[in-house]
Amino acid sequence: MTASSTSSPPLPAAIDQARAALDAHAVETVQWHFHESTGCPFWLDKKNELNFDPLTEIRGFDDLKKFPEFQDEWLRGGPVRRWVPRGLGDKPVYVFETGGTTGTPKSRIACEDFRTDYSLFSDTLPDKHFPPGSNWLMLGPSGPRRLRLAVEHLAQHRGGICFCIDLDPRWVIKCLKKGWIDHANEYKKHCIDQAITILTSGHDVRCMFGTPKLIEALCLQLEERGTSLAEVGITGIFSGGTEFTPQWTKFCVEELFGGPPEESGIYMTPTYGNTLMGLACSEPVTAANAYKITYHAPQPRAVVEVVDFDDTDRVVGYGETGRTKLTTLTKEFFVPGFLERDEGEREPPHALYPWDGVSGVRPFSRLEGGTTVGVY
Repeated sequence: MTASSTSSPPLPAAIDQARAALDAHAVETVQWHFHESTGCPFWLDKKNELNFDPLTEIRGFDDLKKFPEFQDEWLRGGPVRRWVPRGLGDKPVYVFETGGTTGTPKSRIACEDFRTDYSLFSDTLPDKHFPPGSNWLMLGPSGPRRLRLAVEHLAQHRGGICFCIDLDPRWVIKCLKKGWIDHANEYKKHCIDQAITILTSGHDVRCMFGTPKLIEALCLQLEERGTSLAEVGITGIFSGGTEFTPQWTKFCVEELFGGPPEESGIYMTPTYGNTLMGLACSEPVTAANAYKITYHAPQPRAVVEVVDFDDTDRVVGYGETGRTKLTTLTKEFFVPGFLERDEGEREPPHALYPWDGVSGVRPFSRLEGGTTVGVY
């Protein structure tokens, strides 16, 4: 994602090294979560139901297939402290929730993971467009979501201050499901008004996070007021959401921003992430590659596989379509084989990320009734 990044394939040695690191990290993570002295109550209890011993039979990442498919419902409801590892029992604990669009929200605990993930992500941002010391705008969900604190940490980690708007995506989704389109549009305008107030109040905001829908709405509203993102000082945008497509990115860069970074002065990097995974970075997105967006998970802390729709233990071939399957591997949180509500195409390793990626990420087509994406 940096200006010096290359599209050449990684050396086989880099791929082998990354795989060896993943295997070792998987073993270490399982040892932590299933040892009586460090493990969390949930996995220590679950250990009694397994037909294998995780402490002796997990010798690499592939062995994680021995675990049963991770169930959505395990993360819904409490007590949430059953997920706190004994080895972290003296640490302050956060609880983050998912969108809450499908009943009781899924929740996860965290101590430092969100800071670690975004500190690592910071290393991929080009200083030219994300100047150290710059202030940030967080134009995204607030409330019980990891993203708000994570972006604030990213700003602080880079020496800046983060300004946040107040946004409840659950209300947006409720409006859309009830057909209250005018209400949803008014709420979007309310959020954009908050953002413009921050950007035009002399706070020297140079960087921002925004979802595709909100970035577009912000640009159009600024245009109506006779100005633009560049004119209010924005030079770097970190964005995320399932609505990133090559078509939208092309429109955004060429029409809303006024051209690529060398012309408009605005650099945008798409990301793919959620409360359970962290943050997957994208390969460089340019006109030269038709604005194709390919994400790579933050291995070895998290792994995203593209698996067959019916045989979810089988990874599809490169270029083939499948469902995304997540494995989270940190001392705070262990999630083996969680089937996401997304699908996409499997992509080969990249020079910057010598492990598999996924492109064309979109809501999983087989989900009954589809997915309401709201502000994303």
